[in-house]
Amino acid sequence: MTNNTKTSKRILVTGGAGFLGSHLCDRLIDQGHDVLCVDNFFTGIKRNVAHLLDHPRFELMRHDVTFPLYVEVDEIYNLACPASPVHYQHDPVQTTKTSVHGAINMLGLAKRVRAKILQASTSEVYGDPEVHPQPESYWGKVNPIGIRSCYDEGKRCAETLFFDYWRQHQLRIKVVRIFNTYGPRMHPNDGRVVSNFIVQALKGEPITIYGDGQQTRSFCFADDLIEAMMRTMNTGDDFTGPVNIGNPGEFTMLELAKVILEVTGSKSELKFLPLPSDDPKQRQPDISLAKSALGWEPKVRLREGIEKTVDYFREAI
Repeated sequence: MTNNTKTSKRILVTGGAGFLGSHLCDRLIDQGHDVLCVDNFFTGIKRNVAHLLDHPRFELMRHDVTFPLYVEVDEIYNLACPASPVHYQHDPVQTTKTSVHGAINMLGLAKRVRAKILQASTSEVYGDPEVHPQPESYWGKVNPIGIRSCYDEGKRCAETLFFDYWRQHQLRIKVVRIFNTYGPRMHPNDGRVVSNFIVQALKGEPITIYGDGQQTRSFCFADDLIEAMMRTMNTGDDFTGPVNIGNPGEFTMLELAKVILEVTGSKSELKFLPLPSDDPKQRQPDISLAKSALGWEPKVRLREGIEKTVDYFREAI
């Protein structure tokens, strides 16, 4: 797509070499924007954006958002933070710093250059919910001192900062709460259920299911998620969110395992293990607000998305 100088923006994507960040960079480049991709490569990998490195409107910068960044941009998508339990529990103090100091630094940048800024928050702000499905008005049930708290509470604090900057400095903010997302470029060893099951199935290893496999998740394909995120950024200044982004279709872990076994043709057996601490038993978004405010709902069905993801993993592992 040719660069349209009237609509082209300078856009910063933190965590841009990660799973979702790289897909977002692709879409923004396709729309004719100049993209500055910032990543410290803790979980992001250069391979995810290697195809963009020679593009004249793409720039890659190694930087940790816990330190200030001084650039000139029109919009900021703040995606920087490890998002899987394996990675965010590896260095929990750094995880909290990334969410909190990262938000402070990006909000400070947005204030200085008067940029619009979007925070990639998470369904983890709802904790182990007592309300099902979860609407944005639900305050959540979160353990503040558990092994997942570095991520859950870090993201909750980031939301607090965003809304305080909005109230105190009239900053133009957007907050999206991302539910389980999957697709090509997921890290093979990120510990998330979709990548775990696919890798185990492709290797012929037992598929590990925690608990009895009846706990549920809602799985949104990456392309659908990125579309919703960009629509949120492009809403008027009166719309701040938070807005749930996810697929309301609810599946048990056993149902997910069955789909993956069918798609891969694997003969892997199921292996049941104890349920980890603070693991939510249900997670399903109420996307009424996304439908009304963004005109958005997911289009990719689970089996179709799993097929595309399996194709990626066949090459990646």
